[in-house]
Amino acid sequence: MKRVKLDFAGLKVEFCDRERALKQVEELAERGTWHPLVVFGPEGCGKTAWLKQSAELLKELGFSVIYFNPMRREFLAEVGVKSIEERVLEVLRQAGSAHALAGLMGYVIDLAREAIRLGRSKLAIIVDDAFQYVGDREAAFLVKGMLEVIEYPPESYEKVVAIAATSEGTSRWEIGRHRWATIRPMWNMSRKGFEELYEKLPGPKPPVEEAWRLTGGNPEVLARLYEVKWDVSAVVEDLVKAKKLRDLAKKWGERLREVVEDPDSLLKRDFPEELKDELIAKNLIVYDMYSRDERFWIDEPPPEKDLELGIGKDVAWQSPLYREAVRKTME
Repeated sequence: MKRVKLDFAGLKVEFCDRERALKQVEELAERGTWHPLVVFGPEGCGKTAWLKQSAELLKELGFSVIYFNPMRREFLAEVGVKSIEERVLEVLRQAGSAHALAGLMGYVIDLAREAIRLGRSKLAIIVDDAFQYVGDREAAFLVKGMLEVIEYPPESYEKVVAIAATSEGTSRWEIGRHRWATIRPMWNMSRKGFEELYEKLPGPKPPVEEAWRLTGGNPEVLARLYEVKWDVSAVVEDLVKAKKLRDLAKKWGERLREVVEDPDSLLKRDFPEELKDELIAKNLIVYDMYSRDERFWIDEPPPEKDLELGIGKDVAWQSPLYREAVRKTME
């Protein structure tokens, strides 16, 4: 399989790791998806890299591919139908921002239906990182549209693979409420894959153990540290401002400190529901973690519990550095 080249910390690196996740895509290609697969996980855990490599894999397996990522302004339709591909290019030219592009998510469904109508019997629909630009209801209806392509196509087809990915956020709950999708979590990179990516970074760097302790295997956090020459305080300050952590700390005080020490504290009966909701909405934690049974995860699950990395049994900080940013704000 051809490995895609990805932008990472100002470098071009070849896709690495996620071997089990790619095998899972091969299995989906063999049978098709009976419901859209919605994959959620920490910000920057590598979902986009995996989906781009998956698109390449599916093309090699004979699928026509529609790939949509408004955040990166990528809207591709490699379906072998010139009229569809020209329309996608026109949409890209007209959309003034990622938010405007995300507003065209229903267009993805229209293109998929047209591709099937024009005889594309093996079709992959991949929607990446689009839910953050729309409300939870709109995200759920996009998934419903993907399901209708599978269940009520304009013509018969051989297989459809439909995958959407999102950060934790709140859209996961709205989508799950309707039972329109199979929802599966993905975690940060495995230690082996993380070390492989870490070795691709040139120049002086801290010991890999320290990088692992700070990132928990999150490649985006690794890239941020590399870009600021491993100045942890600079990344922490950026997180404090971007996620408005000072307001969070002032509001919740000692209750927030409990979550810093053990994220499973959020499950206590007397814990404020509003604090949990704020931590989810700010993409700081993953709440209601799945059983570590591999059947319920895309790629490898995290450990059952690792408080050094901020991972509890049922709640986890998306990255140790997120927890560290909250800790520093509390201080």
